[in-house]
Amino acid sequence: MPETSTESVHLEPSEAVVHAWTRLNRAQHFLLDHIEEDLKCAGLPPLIWYDALLELWRAKDHRLRQVDLEQRMLFPQYSISRLVDRLQDQGLVRRERSKEDARAYWIMPTQAGLALRERMWPVYADAIARHVGGRLSESEARLVARLLGRLYAEVSDVGGARA
Repeated sequence: MPETSTESVHLEPSEAVVHAWTRLNRAQHFLLDHIEEDLKCAGLPPLIWYDALLELWRAKDHRLRQVDLEQRMLFPQYSISRLVDRLQDQGLVRRERSKEDARAYWIMPTQAGLALRERMWPVYADAIARHVGGRLSESEARLVARLLGRLYAEVSDVGGARA
């Protein structure tokens, strides 16, 4: 009998796959916690601010609709409007109503936002070098990147390297 759309196939992951999944999640949390702490110690805002400002800087004409910004973010952001509100309150981005779609707004970085992104990068880069590069050789880093690339393939490249 053919399988219906309400039926699903149950696949049981191997112990190695579960172990890989667990380690991947623990590594992500460990690294993000340390990077966030490094930014905080330097008197800088959270990493999600850097990610949003970076994506706006990379975008054509340095502007994105909120939905496009969320799709490009390195980290999931379920409440993009609150993030954009905070960035706008700090004078780091501005909103402009879209002429193409009256319901949408363009989000654009201000000069202060671009300057903040530039100030954040050296601290972020140092944290990546210490917390990732200090634990992996160059060949190991390339291998990890290749393997993780097999787990996640972007539909479109929005700017090359993500950092």
